[in-house]
Amino acid sequence: MATVRASALPQQARDVLALIDKGGPYQYRQDGTVFGNFEKALPQKKRGYYHEFTVKTPGERDRGARRIVTGGGGEFFYTDDHYETFKAVLR
Repeated sequence: MATVRASALPQQARDVLALIDKGGPYQYRQDGTVFGNFEKALPQKKRGYYHEFTVKTPGERDRGARRIVTGGGGEFFYTDDHYETFKAVLR
């Protein structure tokens, strides 16, 4: 899997990482909900292992395509194409 340094993520993604570290508050009601990994783009784990958080996309009226997904083992992943591809975030 490709990787990206947290410092190289868009500012909005870095802001979401900071909110995750603080435990919120989050902008969208879906933030923190279970990510099902139905696309199987991330390693297979039991349901509930992954959680997703919205990364605001400037100019979008809805949630857009960008997300941070966290894993129960402390992993962080970034997608900017609505779960088609992920990069592991190096923190």
